[in-house]
Amino acid sequence: MIPDKRSTIKKKLIIEGLFALIISLSVLFFYSYKYIPRGDELEEWSFLGLTFTKNGFNQIYLAVYFYLGKIVPLYLLVIWFITCKHWWYHAILIPIAMYAFQLFSSIYGTSLKVDENELLYLMGICMVVIPIVYFIRVKLFDKHVHGIDLDAIDAELKEYKERERLQKEQDLKGKKL
Repeated sequence: MIPDKRSTIKKKLIIEGLFALIISLSVLFFYSYKYIPRGDELEEWSFLGLTFTKNGFNQIYLAVYFYLGKIVPLYLLVIWFITCKHWWYHAILIPIAMYAFQLFSSIYGTSLKVDENELLYLMGICMVVIPIVYFIRVKLFDKHVHGIDLDAIDAELKEYKERERLQKEQDLKGKKL
């Protein structure tokens, strides 16, 4: 085997292994809120250099529970988006945007209500992503399922229009003579 191929294969295995590890640890990461100290008197809690506060929630563990409920699906969806090889992978952007807006509003928002106003922001993303995904689907479906090649049809139409134009010119020349 060529040394270049070995390094490429090694890098690919390392990256895929990291993805597999991150995915398999998602359950542990999601339920890690259970290990956060509880108590109404606890105002802030630090872990690995990150400081967590109540941020509008009754207790810190509830805030972290809410954050993890958004972070874990978000990073799993991002991994799915990055690794997906299907034509429809852009549709994954919609739930990614939803979780990202929810997470952002829960961390930086001042409202006591969460997961309510994100729909308005998500509508803008849906209005862009859905037509793009549908357009891609229609082009692929027509070409591969129905056997319709739009380029070939366009070429035939141009040829037909050219023949019509030439026929009209010949008719005009015939009338003038």
